[in-house]
Amino acid sequence: DVQLQAFGGGLAQAGGSLRLSCAASGIDSDDYVIAWFRQAPGNKREGVSCINKREGIPLYADSVKGRFTISRDNTKNTVYLQMNSLKPEDTAVYYCAIDVRCRFDHFGSSGQGTQVTVSS
Repeated sequence: DVQLQAFGGGLAQAGGSLRLSCAASGIDSDDYVIAWFRQAPGNKREGVSCINKREGIPLYADSVKGRFTISRDNTKNTVYLQMNSLKPEDTAVYYCAIDVRCRFDHFGSSGQGTQVTVSS
């Protein structure tokens, strides 16, 4: 079974940084992407970034471009989301999900999320 575990969230001040990790296991193919989504209370789930395993090509939502960087370590089956210049509006539960291609209009299988709280 595919399992995804997101961790690394916490509390940061505005302008600060956090790095999230998504550890994947049970995947028997290299043709997939890992996407990060987030959801704040009362808000719709929002796609943040995604990266495909083979080429490592990233995709970002406009709201995080220039501030967030997604990367992968295929030797560890882990995808990272480096979040810099954090803003209070980045506060949300962040989830990583697996999918067949990068897209933000579809939420694939995911694990538990990790809470990110940014104080002003």
